[in-house]
Amino acid sequence: MTSRRLTMIAAINMFIAVAAGAFGAHGLKEMLSAEMLAVWQTAATYQTSHALGLFGIALLMHRLQSIWLARSATAMLIGIVIFSGSLYLLAVSGIRWLGAITPFGGLALLLAWAMLAWAAYRDTKSV
Repeated sequence: MTSRRLTMIAAINMFIAVAAGAFGAHGLKEMLSAEMLAVWQTAATYQTSHALGLFGIALLMHRLQSIWLARSATAMLIGIVIFSGSLYLLAVSGIRWLGAITPFGGLALLLAWAMLAWAAYRDTKSV
């Protein structure tokens, strides 16, 4: 994955996260219970913060030469899709078993941050 492609993916995720947050705050306010609206907002918040993480990885690709950066970005994207995606679906559908999928997305996000830390640790060329 190139820095350019990752920047585009990060920007698309930010677009979706901002749109989802606004839609939740305005479009779904009357349609969802307070509990499900909070679930929706959690999904948007995590998508936003991890899209920023993708931007950070894209920037680091110019500084660190590590396969772990691309792996971290891939895990982060998978985590966003599974974590936030399952929460968005749970909020609008009310299908409770979707909540059982969410932790797998959380694990992918944790793995992504661990791989990013590993990439930085392994880099011996930077000062």
